[in-house]
Amino acid sequence: MRRLLLILWLLAVSDGLRAEQTVLHLVADRWPPFNDQRLPGDGLMVQLSREALQRAGYSIRYTELPWARALRGVRLGEYDILVGAWHSLERESFGLFSDAVLDNRLRLLQRQGETVRFSSLDDLRPYRIAVVRGYSYGAAFDEHPALQRVAVRDFPTGLRMLLAGRVDLAVEDEWVARLHLAGELREQAANLAFVPGTLSEKPLFLLASRKHPQHRQIIAAFNQALAAMRVDGSYATLLQRHGLSEPVPLPEDH
Repeated sequence: MRRLLLILWLLAVSDGLRAEQTVLHLVADRWPPFNDQRLPGDGLMVQLSREALQRAGYSIRYTELPWARALRGVRLGEYDILVGAWHSLERESFGLFSDAVLDNRLRLLQRQGETVRFSSLDDLRPYRIAVVRGYSYGAAFDEHPALQRVAVRDFPTGLRMLLAGRVDLAVEDEWVARLHLAGELREQAANLAFVPGTLSEKPLFLLASRKHPQHRQIIAAFNQALAAMRVDGSYATLLQRHGLSEPVPLPEDH
């Protein structure tokens, strides 16, 4: 029995040492408050991911790139993990998703004074909607044959096009939208309004490249560490440190 316990301990130590010697290259676009090298911890999603992976024994390198380039790099195995990915079947073909890390509430924005209302995606058919190139907003939205999706480089670009009348709506996570409207776009915030209602609620994941030979072990170790952070309170502490809390239902804007 002692010999068996010693062997098991040595195997565990060996696995831990291998993890400690592995540097994982994380990549994402600038998407405050989730990913942003200008923010503490590089943003909430990056800091949660880094903390959990470091607990699992990995070293972390983080790079910010345009989303389409980051997504392509993970698909090709140039980067190990995509931070803050929404789920799609197409992404499953080249990556392994973690457990959900955070939740998104997707909202539509319109110009102040407009009266767009919707109860289904079909109601949005008359409107040109700015979407970030490479983002997945869920299969129903992405694949709806009648929606007028206008691809843009990033959300601020979409808002500027909205203000200029080049599109009718923009879609974004509510936390992200409010941060932009309180920051770099605060002078234009009075000219914009949320469309009443929620487009969808979607969890955010890590996506490990299937090109990495240890992608299954990495995601399993991350999931275990993330669950431990929820239990010991460090997950909630990081949310509070970034000025956020778990999403709760909002009244509709009028």
